[in-house]
Amino acid sequence: VEPVESGGGLVQAGGSLRVSCKASRAITSFFNGNNWGWFRQPPGKQRELVASITNARSTNYADSVKGRFTISRDSARKMVYLEMNSLKPEDTAVYYCNTFEQTLNWGQGTQVTVSS
Repeated sequence: VEPVESGGGLVQAGGSLRVSCKASRAITSFFNGNNWGWFRQPPGKQRELVASITNARSTNYADSVKGRFTISRDSARKMVYLEMNSLKPEDTAVYYCNTFEQTLNWGQGTQVTVSS
C-alpha cells in the first residue's frame, strides 16, 4: 500500500498550491488510527518532515513552513492535504505523504517548483 500524491506544479514566489494525498487503498481503521505527515525532498538533499496531523487533528509544523502551510485530513475520503501559501523558492521539492512513522511504502510524490 502506498499513498498517491497529486497537485504539485510550477508557481511563482508568493503564490499558493494545495497538494493532496490519497490513501484509499489503506483500510479505514488504519487511516483513522494513524498520524500522518507531509514530507519533502529538495534537490540534492534528504527527505524532511514539514507537517504532521494526529488522528485528533492536532497539527505540528517545521519552523521553515510555520504560518504558511496548513495540513488537514478527511477521514471519510482517506485523504491528507497540504495547503501552501506564500511559497518561496526554497520550498521547491518533491512532496510526499506517509504515516508519521513512515510505515508505508513511499509513493512517487508530487513536484513543487517555486520560481523567484
